[in-house]
Amino acid sequence: MARVVVDVMLKPEILDPQGQAVQRALPRLGFEGIADVRQGKRFELEVEGPVDEAALARIHEMAETFLANTVIEDFTVRVDEPAEAGS
Repeated sequence: MARVVVDVMLKPEILDPQGQAVQRALPRLGFEGIADVRQGKRFELEVEGPVDEAALARIHEMAETFLANTVIEDFTVRVDEPAEAGS
């Protein structure tokens, strides 16, 4: 089986209150030097069969219609290393 990763992030022009809260908390926890934090979502899909152009097109459609809100979010689709047995 192959793994396909879909990363979903808020568009740059959309405010990210969760990311801002994390960024403000970091110095209080001793983590200095972080100028900005953006929070997103990551989906790892274990795909049965070959990950060819047709499979990637179908996953892209899935991300566009279900995994991401394309009004406020951008997404990327990429093939990851093969999944290890038992993980």
